[in-house]
Amino acid sequence: MPPHIPVLAGPSVDALAIRSDGTYVDATFGAGGHSALILAALGAAGRLIALDADPSAGARTIADPRFTLINANFRDLASVLDALAIERVDGILFDLGVSSMQFDEGERGFSFRAAAPLDMRMDPTRGESAADLLATRDERELADLIYAYGEEKKSRRIARGIVALRDAGTPVRDTADLANVVARAVRAPAHQRIHPATRTFQALRIAVNDELGALRDGLGAALARTATGGRIAVIRFHSLEDRIVKRTFREDARVRAVTRKPVVATEEEVASNPRARSAKLRVAERIEVAS
Repeated sequence: MPPHIPVLAGPSVDALAIRSDGTYVDATFGAGGHSALILAALGAAGRLIALDADPSAGARTIADPRFTLINANFRDLASVLDALAIERVDGILFDLGVSSMQFDEGERGFSFRAAAPLDMRMDPTRGESAADLLATRDERELADLIYAYGEEKKSRRIARGIVALRDAGTPVRDTADLANVVARAVRAPAHQRIHPATRTFQALRIAVNDELGALRDGLGAALARTATGGRIAVIRFHSLEDRIVKRTFREDARVRAVTRKPVVATEEEVASNPRARSAKLRVAERIEVAS
């Protein structure tokens, strides 16, 4: 399996303007690439708190006295900081979406590249799986979900196909089944670069993990707990996330946008890490709010 390469690693860590003695949060630890760079920029008095909803992240922890890894979703950032008796932090980094490691772990059900159970949970010990969702939602709910979270124009046809199989006693059971249902419904041209099931898989993953709700909660906590002059950096991979981040950084009086336009990967980074193609970085700075 190829090593996980953190996306926009240099620009995102540079954007935090790290103080050697500061306290920082890597809200999405993953394989620890961003965390390692933050720790390299910190001095002996610095501190880094990392969060990851995936329990398997614990196997990749970093042995460093300045580092603490917590198994938690970033929507719980405030309670994590409370438990650690940390009132304010000097910067927070969010790298949204699914890591390449999770895509590569076929049994997690995030990818249609191999047949696997339809799970898609970031934390497989909590909540309903994608299979549970497909088994319990009616046709209209499924269509609305696929359209809203996947921006899939043929969502109604896809939902109709899923429910028809369920009613016939042959429900969608794994990733291959779902990919086939979508492909039949979408009828994409053979030369299309993006697999026709990509948007539907995205939609289900977002719904299962309540990713947009978690992002709103996480940003809210970040705004409340970042010290004046501290930075909040967000790497996003699709427009639904970007709308939330852009609106928050534009409309919340507690921050000013540092990046007028999102930072994107260079051609060299995309060549070495294709996942970076859709990545965009937005950065804001916490400012003093007049009382």
